[in-house]
Amino acid sequence: MIHNMFSWVRDQPDRDLDRLMEEIDHLFLHSDGGRGYKRAEPRNYKSLGPPNPKLFTQFAQKLRAMKTLLLDSEDVHENADMTEVVPAVEDAFAAYETGNAQMPAKSYVELPQYNGDFRSMPAYMDAGDWDAAGVKWVNVHPDNEEKFGLPTVIGTMIYSDPRNAFPLAILDGTELTMKRTGAAAAVATDHLAVEDASSLGIVGAGVQSYTQLQAISAVRDIEEVVVSDVDEEAVAAFVDTFDDEFDVHPGSVADAAACDVLSTVTPVRDPIVPREAVGDHTHINAMGADAAGKHELADEILLDATLVIDDYDQTTHSGEINVPFAAGTLDDDDIAAALGEIVVGDLPGRQPDDGITVFDSTGLAIQDVAAAHVVFEHADERDNGYEFDLIGVDG
Repeated sequence: MIHNMFSWVRDQPDRDLDRLMEEIDHLFLHSDGGRGYKRAEPRNYKSLGPPNPKLFTQFAQKLRAMKTLLLDSEDVHENADMTEVVPAVEDAFAAYETGNAQMPAKSYVELPQYNGDFRSMPAYMDAGDWDAAGVKWVNVHPDNEEKFGLPTVIGTMIYSDPRNAFPLAILDGTELTMKRTGAAAAVATDHLAVEDASSLGIVGAGVQSYTQLQAISAVRDIEEVVVSDVDEEAVAAFVDTFDDEFDVHPGSVADAAACDVLSTVTPVRDPIVPREAVGDHTHINAMGADAAGKHELADEILLDATLVIDDYDQTTHSGEINVPFAAGTLDDDDIAAALGEIVVGDLPGRQPDDGITVFDSTGLAIQDVAAAHVVFEHADERDNGYEFDLIGVDG
């Protein structure tokens, strides 16, 4: 709706358009059309004649008709092209590193009486060409499936225009999380894996494994995929999904760990990837640990690797390194870089003499905002989703 409204504006005659854009700038404070882009050049309005009253009446009517876009999981999936989500998430890492993002600490609402909790993840980021804001409201209720037939984790994302707080979209946050998590691994892989990486190992064949392959294959020419999981049915489903695109087959953890790139996406608390299984130049995306006590990789891997993290506070508290940090096995000197430092060029990515590299990912709210930006832009352009008047501005 919003995209269509401003497409209409751009179709007006140049003289009326210039006058109209002056008025929009006045109303929206540096607006380009309510979508977060910066205008490239200011215009000179002094020589313009009076505005076209009819034009402004039409525009006001359209402005009053601004509606919020509701996007379900299918809408998110269809509009989250990894070739665009990955660069957007890379922009998020850069914005965070350069101070062009705000990301308050994740807050928790503990619900022990229901064996669950809620978590809020707000963020704002300015990527230069665009900026965006939003908050993800997500839960973890382990008893949901058994008691209510619901997923353990349910996420909802509110995506807002940072200039005027208009709620542009409400998105399914669960699918969005999967997309941005895969994209974060792809950003790390692009900077830390060998250039000619062609094999990908995945340990854990749950929902996150799918976006790992989709995203990483967007930055490396992946040919062979080895997937390992104790659930044979999950492995079979994964293989069936991708066997037309890749040489994908089941394997052991050791088989997966020997690949050029390895992604681990499991909830284990005892390491399942031994040091001796990992290839000499393997890049590892450690994606599974998201709470204190979780730990997928043997300590020896972390000690030997060039270790890169997404956020210090989150990784030391609940990331892959949280257990060896608490035990004193690892300390600050063992962390080579934050991924944002590499993205902006302050520190180097993979070097010729690097062996194993590890990216410890806990997931950042700015990644959700970046992915939501891509999804909303395309869904709005394609008239996907359901429009509704959330805040009562229609008519």
